[in-house]
Amino acid sequence: MEISALMNRRGITPFQWRVIALCFLIVTLDGFDTAAIGYLAPAIRSEWAMATTSLGTVFGAGLGGLMLGCFVFGPLADRIGRKRVLILSVILFSLGSIASAYVNSPTELAVLRFVTGIGLGGAMPNAITLSSEYCAERMRSLLVTATFCGFTLGFAIGGEIVAQTLPHIGWRGVLIAGGVVPIAFVPVLMRWLPESMRYLAARGDRADQLLEIARHIDPQVTRIDPEVTPVGQTNSAVGGLFTRRYIMGTLLLWATYFCTLCAFYLLTSWLPLVVKDSGYTLSEAARIGAMLPLGGTVGAVMIGFAMDRTSPYRVLAASYVMAGIALCVLGAVTHQSGWLMFVVFLAGFGIAGSQTGANALTAAYYPTASRATGVAWALGVGRLGSILGSSLGGVLIASASSTAQAFQIVAIPAFLAAALMLVMRRRVGRGGSLAAAATQPAPGTV
Repeated sequence: MEISALMNRRGITPFQWRVIALCFLIVTLDGFDTAAIGYLAPAIRSEWAMATTSLGTVFGAGLGGLMLGCFVFGPLADRIGRKRVLILSVILFSLGSIASAYVNSPTELAVLRFVTGIGLGGAMPNAITLSSEYCAERMRSLLVTATFCGFTLGFAIGGEIVAQTLPHIGWRGVLIAGGVVPIAFVPVLMRWLPESMRYLAARGDRADQLLEIARHIDPQVTRIDPEVTPVGQTNSAVGGLFTRRYIMGTLLLWATYFCTLCAFYLLTSWLPLVVKDSGYTLSEAARIGAMLPLGGTVGAVMIGFAMDRTSPYRVLAASYVMAGIALCVLGAVTHQSGWLMFVVFLAGFGIAGSQTGANALTAAYYPTASRATGVAWALGVGRLGSILGSSLGGVLIASASSTAQAFQIVAIPAFLAAALMLVMRRRVGRGGSLAAAATQPAPGTV
């Protein structure tokens, strides 16, 4: 029996739900640790009397680590397995977060945020890849986006946790908590998280392990067929991204990720500071900032649901346009708390929700041999945009003639991402839903 047939013949089994739930928890912890530094920035700036623009170095170092983690751990996962890389990544970002609490200077903090970022950069794409490989095709987009909702949920939880605990344990205590919780979760992953069936089938030398996992899904299974490498696919996970079949989609996805993450990280890094400087308290600024990932969580589920039923490229383009409009409006409502929270929510719905949908699109686009690399490298290239956004945010805010103009500039990448999705639909898209596309020939073969 082929793995696709096994996954699609039945509903989602408890075993598959367990895999998805564990990946969701990993991504949630990843989201919290990624977001923590942005929510803690005002307190760190106050303690060390830092200039606002100096925080860009700390933000940029963490995102640089994220980028490196994506580029290194994606191909490594395609070589040694998703599970091993996931556990290694969780350990690395946990220890990095704990160590960050004991620094005595911005330089030391930047170094340790870089180390933490490497672990964070390895965890997220591999959790997305593993969850996608245990989903039935008819529900893949919805379940993958639901898994990635853990990231935006971690952002939102981070805002509320900081608001509640910062006055009592300080920013160092928050970082310690952000490392202790995931490190305690590692034994659970070692015991209950399975290796990817598609990875094992592609290797072809672990038939017993593959069959054992398959029987958790269907006890009647007696044989799982090895996965056949598509014609024209190279033996290199990285090289597979640049074959004639996939290169156009690779470049368009990279450009989309760059635009999306540039806008998203500029907002997550600098929005709490902009809100606080507009007259709100630290707690109020954290809660308003949390509307961004909360909107992303809601948006991800709705976008994933729509992507399983119609053209994913059109769905993503429409949501990016909505985000751009929300960003154009945001600067005009800064001093109206109710409207500000609503518009930030809409911006998160479009930006973060669409990024989550793009992850599902990417995981479905590439074959098994290059899937972890494809997702990870798209996120890695996107990190260049996130570094640009977080590092230059202070300069943009300081040089713009008004807050409204600054956010209008931030809207430009969202509109560009919408255009890129429409180009991808025309050049490599099949026009249908991802669920339908999964059963059709690969790009370039029709």
